Amino acid sequence: MTTTYMPNNEHANFPRAGFLKRCGAIVYDLLLAVAVYMVAGAIGFGIFIGFTSSGLIDMAGFEHVSDLLNGTPLYKGIYQSWILACVGLFYISFWSKGGQTLGMRAWRLKIQHPNGQNLSMVTAAARLIWSLLGIGNLWILINGDKLALQDMMTRSEVVVLSKDANQMRNWHGV
Repeated sequence: MTTTYMPNNEHANFPRAGFLKRCGAIVYDLLLAVAVYMVAGAIGFGIFIGFTSSGLIDMAGFEHVSDLLNGTPLYKGIYQSWILACVGLFYISFWSKGGQTLGMRAWRLKIQHPNGQNLSMVTAAARLIWSLLGIGNLWILINGDKLALQDMMTRSEVVVLSKDANQMRNWHGV
């Protein structure tokens, strides 16, 4: 059991989330991450087209902009880094601002420190890295404390909220 900050200074104990609940939220969030990936890709491609049409980037003998983007390792690396940064910022911002992504809200899960405080942007970024694209959650199956690898490495936890607590819109930082 853990203690969570409540807006009216009351404390509520919420149990840590198990493996299956986390997997449910991951599936929901994966769909959102794909949407972020697509939007970031479209924006990045639009910017790249703008650079080529303005002459800032030479077509270097390629007929189509997409051929130039995919055929040049530097441009391809920058483009892919942009997209991954956008998807990463999606998770980092949700985790640090309210402790919940939209998938986590649907499954009544919240990421927090054991004292109930939200994660900082730096801690959320570290959590993203330590999650190993979700593989870190497998540690829950071994660990009796229901802590994933990313939980242990960032001193955080994922708790299951009550229906009432999940409906609260006035949480600090939300």
